[in-house]
Amino acid sequence: MSFGRYSAIVGGTVLISLGALRFPLAPASWRAAGAGALLAAANALAAFFLVRWSLGRSNALFFQAILGGTAARMLFLLGGAVGALLGLGLPKVPFVAGLLGYFALFLVLELAVVQRTEPPVAAEGGR
Repeated sequence: MSFGRYSAIVGGTVLISLGALRFPLAPASWRAAGAGALLAAANALAAFFLVRWSLGRSNALFFQAILGGTAARMLFLLGGAVGALLGLGLPKVPFVAGLLGYFALFLVLELAVVQRTEPPVAAEGGR
C-alpha cells in the first residue's frame, strides 16, 4: 500500500469518526478528542513511513529506523500530550481517550497493512 493511500485511510477515519462525535460531545470535549486523534494520526503516519522507507534496506538500517523512529515518536507524543494538556488546557479525559483510542485503532491497521506488505525485490547483484 502506498503512503498516500494509507494517509487517506487514516485521515478519512479521523474525519468521519470525529464528525459522528461532533454533536454528542460538548465542544471542549470534542476539541480535546480531536487533538488526541490528530496526534495519534501523525504518529501512525510517521510509523508507516518509517516502515515503508526501511523495507529492502539492510537489517541494521531497518532496525535503526524502526527503533530510532519509535523513540522519536514517543518523544513527539509526550511533547504533544504535555502541550495539549498544559499549554492548551484541553480536558484530560477526552484527550487521553481520543489519543489512546485512535492509537490502538491505527496500531491494528498498521499491523494488518505491514503484514501484507511485500518487501521490494533487490536489484540484480544485491545491495
